[in-house]
Amino acid sequence: MSSRTQILDGAIAMLRAGESLSLESAAKHAGLTKPGLMYHFPTKEALMLALVDRVVDDWEGEVAGLLDGPVETAAPAARIGAYLEWALRGEADLSDLVMFADPRLCERLTARWVERMRPWLTVPEDLGPAERARLTAVRLIADGLWFADAMDNLPPDAQERAALRDLARSMTGASR
Repeated sequence: MSSRTQILDGAIAMLRAGESLSLESAAKHAGLTKPGLMYHFPTKEALMLALVDRVVDDWEGEVAGLLDGPVETAAPAARIGAYLEWALRGEADLSDLVMFADPRLCERLTARWVERMRPWLTVPEDLGPAERARLTAVRLIADGLWFADAMDNLPPDAQERAALRDLARSMTGASR
């Protein structure tokens, strides 16, 4: 395993545990010196941006597996439906919220997050207003599930998840 991967794995583990993250703490957790870590990530911003990319990369791999083809050719309802199905699994944790881990970097980290999520969650302007509203509502249901699970903030139980799935599918016209 490369040092870069080791650093990112360790930083994710720290975030999952609710620990604060600094270059020094990340280096220590990875068994490196701070200069050794800074070889890969010269600033905390560089480390945090790499963590956002890592979280989104992992997420994309899982959600892409729920599509029948590449995201670029998937219909908006299919993309957002795959996101919903992923969110319904309830596997999110605190590390998924990496963009909020440092208040000083939140704006930059959130901008990266939005940039990376845009291909998946954008609802095209050329859809009718009712369809745009339905797809946006489904996306917001999935967002809410993700955040509730990641923060362990009153996440829905299995019965509520099934009802949410049915509701969201009725909004997208999916029958799966």
